[in-house]
Amino acid sequence: MNVEELVRQTLREQAAGQTSTGPGFADRVLVVRLRRRRRGFAGVAAATAAVVAVAVGVPLLDSGKEDARPAGIVQQGGISAHPDQSPPRETIAAGDAVLAAYYTVETVGRTDDEAVAVRTYSLLDPGTGRYEKDPRWSYVAVAPGLRTAAVLERELPARRIGLLDLATGEVERWIPAPRGAGAVAFSYDGGRLVATTYDANPDLRVKVRNAEGGEAWMAPYGQSSRTGFSVLGLASGDASWSPVDAGRNINARQDFAFTRSGDGVYSQVIGGKDGMQQFHDLTGRKVAGPANERYLRSDVSARLSPDGRLAALGLAKEVAGSPGKGYSSIRDPRTGEEITRVRGGELLAWADDQRLIGWERVTSLEEEYRPRLVLVTIGSDKVVPLSGVREPDESPDRLEWEPVFARR
Repeated sequence: MNVEELVRQTLREQAAGQTSTGPGFADRVLVVRLRRRRRGFAGVAAATAAVVAVAVGVPLLDSGKEDARPAGIVQQGGISAHPDQSPPRETIAAGDAVLAAYYTVETVGRTDDEAVAVRTYSLLDPGTGRYEKDPRWSYVAVAPGLRTAAVLERELPARRIGLLDLATGEVERWIPAPRGAGAVAFSYDGGRLVATTYDANPDLRVKVRNAEGGEAWMAPYGQSSRTGFSVLGLASGDASWSPVDAGRNINARQDFAFTRSGDGVYSQVIGGKDGMQQFHDLTGRKVAGPANERYLRSDVSARLSPDGRLAALGLAKEVAGSPGKGYSSIRDPRTGEEITRVRGGELLAWADDQRLIGWERVTSLEEEYRPRLVLVTIGSDKVVPLSGVREPDESPDRLEWEPVFARR
């Protein structure tokens, strides 16, 4: 039995029962209805873009090739790749996953002994298909559908959360955040937000001396000003805050995100069990992880496949001396057992139930880490380059960029 047959058989055996609607159902219904109204316009734009791409006659990759194609490609399968752009200037997407934004980080000194790690975001303009820098925001999360982003202003913790219309660049609504928000994340359906609350800026840095006698800016070790999280219903306007003790096993910035069902939240913990993640119910009480998420890792962004039957885990194997030959583990989310492995050293988002987007290094293990975004497929060793190679930080003019993905 080959890998593809094994995966298919495993998926058939893992068919799960129906789940309940869960909390926030009314919010989700309203969001879905609004999104359906807008999809007609988005579909016309997407179809036009596809026709233009075909008209210019773009060559496809041979099935066994791994080298980059010319830029500006939109092909069957919803792939938009720009392997000559890093950071990207034009839309990068595959299947349902779209690079909705990216950010760079620069440490800016405040005093001789204190600094702040400042993010600068570039957001995808859905009208032009280009990424435009927007220096107004310290933190950005993009909702499914790529119409709306939740944004925080420069000074953290922020006292209000903006809902930004990505088409106009204007904030449509402000939501008070009296507990002070340092991060925001949408639920899987886009109907709710979870805001991680802090007493102080979670991106503060202090000057420390290293073993060689030099100095560097570092986050305060074993300290976090995190106080808990707020859950906000976007349609209903409902809001609740739950306190969570920071303790000493989290980083200075340790943000919450919703579980797939939206019944709880999770965040990373240092040296913890169950994939370095701790789950809480929506009152802030520590709970066991959901059956389909307890074997995931908080440091692997892709997490569950769209149908919930596969889990993306961390790096499984790296071949020494072979550039780009990293493999990640694909597992049964309910048992933690490995089903197969897929190319890519850091899996970021699922394009569909068989394809993922991830970072893949182009340098050997003996060289400095330099990755590019690629599309990988379960059961295949083929990769499709999506972006150019990300160079390491060298100066304020060249900063590493970090992707922010959202579903179409």
